[in-house]
Amino acid sequence: MKDTKKAIFILMIILVLLITACSSANTSQKMFKTNVLTPVNSNKIVYQNSSVTIDASNTSQGYIMVRFKSDTDKKIKVQINKDGDTYTYDLPTDGSYSVLPLTQGDGVYKVKVFENVVSSQYALAYQKSITVKLENEYLPFLYPNQYVNFTKDSQTVKKAEELAKDAKDELEAVSTIYNYVINNFKYDYDKAQTVKSGYLPDVDNILKAKKGICFDYTAVMCCMLRSLGIPTKLVIGYMGNIYHAWISVYIKDIGWVNNIIEFDGKDWKIMDPTLDSTSNSDKEVIKKINEGVNYKEKYAY
Repeated sequence: MKDTKKAIFILMIILVLLITACSSANTSQKMFKTNVLTPVNSNKIVYQNSSVTIDASNTSQGYIMVRFKSDTDKKIKVQINKDGDTYTYDLPTDGSYSVLPLTQGDGVYKVKVFENVVSSQYALAYQKSITVKLENEYLPFLYPNQYVNFTKDSQTVKKAEELAKDAKDELEAVSTIYNYVINNFKYDYDKAQTVKSGYLPDVDNILKAKKGICFDYTAVMCCMLRSLGIPTKLVIGYMGNIYHAWISVYIKDIGWVNNIIEFDGKDWKIMDPTLDSTSNSDKEVIKKINEGVNYKEKYAY
């Protein structure tokens, strides 16, 4: 009888150990899996005329979808204005929708669509004021949009999941992706000299080539981080007197981390993947900061 009780006790101990091991295995699984939010033209709230359609069904999610209805060889532009700040976008000329972010918070957005008539002159094709109440302030910086364009099938998204698989928290995931970009991408000086107005990055092509301009670097990082559920702004503005692009990331319990990425116990280092990749040295980056290079945000996408 004693032997039976002893055997049962041993079996119970083994069972407990097995359960504990399984639990440990589950908690050791990767924290970060990609969860790509996909914009949709729901057609529930639509404003239109004979030329333009604005799908405002998902303004609470931080975006509208706009299209010029017919194929045209003329340039089509959209202006989105709120509180005096105007964002200008080029629309596709093939009749397809473009996803445009609402990055300026709650309030009334004035949307105007213009069609090129001659030279640099444009005629107003349609306009509409839209009242926006965001579900939360981070959604515009989680969805893909015209400037940060990706899908769940993008190779850049798959690379993000691979890079972040062992990250213990958001800051480590951001740092890992940041370091991957600055250590593997090269600045494309030829492209910088020849890029045309209206250029939009193709993140998968940039990932494959592993080179690009500042716009490309930031688009790739934004795609990767957004796909992991980390709100990330693609910021365009000025570094000193140079027109430039960089990123800003939201970290839980810290808030928006503007222009910074790593804390070494004393100082934050600037989060500018282009500058860091070009200099290939933290000392160079810190030198730029100490020299008083000022970053001034103009637009956030």
